[in-house]
Amino acid sequence: MRPPGQPVHGTTGASVGRSEVGLASWYGSFHQGLVTASGEIFDMRRLTAAHRSLPLGTRLRVTNLENGRVVRVRVNDRGPYVAGRVVDLSREAAQALGMVERGLTLVRLDVERTADPVGSTRATLEQAHRGASGGWT
Repeated sequence: MRPPGQPVHGTTGASVGRSEVGLASWYGSFHQGLVTASGEIFDMRRLTAAHRSLPLGTRLRVTNLENGRVVRVRVNDRGPYVAGRVVDLSREAAQALGMVERGLTLVRLDVERTADPVGSTRATLEQAHRGASGGWT
């Protein structure tokens, strides 16, 4: 097991099946409608996340280690910018994990699928033309 906050890899790519354990936080209405690092408009009702080094578009399985609840998210932003945290989740993802009231919880991140640079770019461009929609893109 890695210490909280230690990345699963460098900034050059993710490995499917790799894990990271640490604190998760969530962000919502204050960021609603702002542009994310991927170029998408942030929608707190989507299942998305911010991570410091995983490629944008990476799919993660996030497990709340305090209650066993699981959610799958797509990395579309950078962060968290608070020491000791490994991921910032959208409000919808935090709700699925049962952590909205507490604000922070211990999680395990499992990389399920690495980013498809071409697909990620295509999804971002399509989204820019049609606007945000629910669910994964």
